[in-house]
Amino acid sequence: MAQELGSGRSRGQLATRGLAALLGGAGVMHFVAPKVFDPIVPRVLPGPARAWTYVSGVAEVGCAGLVAVPRTRRVGGRLAALLFVAVLPANVKMAWDWRTQSMSRRAVAYARVPLQVPLVWWALRVARRGRGR
Repeated sequence: MAQELGSGRSRGQLATRGLAALLGGAGVMHFVAPKVFDPIVPRVLPGPARAWTYVSGVAEVGCAGLVAVPRTRRVGGRLAALLFVAVLPANVKMAWDWRTQSMSRRAVAYARVPLQVPLVWWALRVARRGRGR
């Protein structure tokens, strides 16, 4: 079993499950605690921020489901990568808005911006592994 845990296949499964869990958990949080997400919705988007909070939550849960199912994993990974790019403006807005907050809050807000790069890479890697991997 120890040998199996180090295999490329098990690492790929761990990466896939981890991405699905991250997306699913984040998506659910948009519905459980929408007030956390509403302030980071860029003001240029039309309509109420809450609607965009819910839309992004649905998108994250949807991507999680697509990534979790082998038959739809490729498209799910690609859509997740696009989603991570799409939420970059919200993370930039959060970093800007929190520039006068405590050091710990600024660190969280600032870290979210470059974190999008490994998230996009992770999603694309899962997409490349594709069906059943």
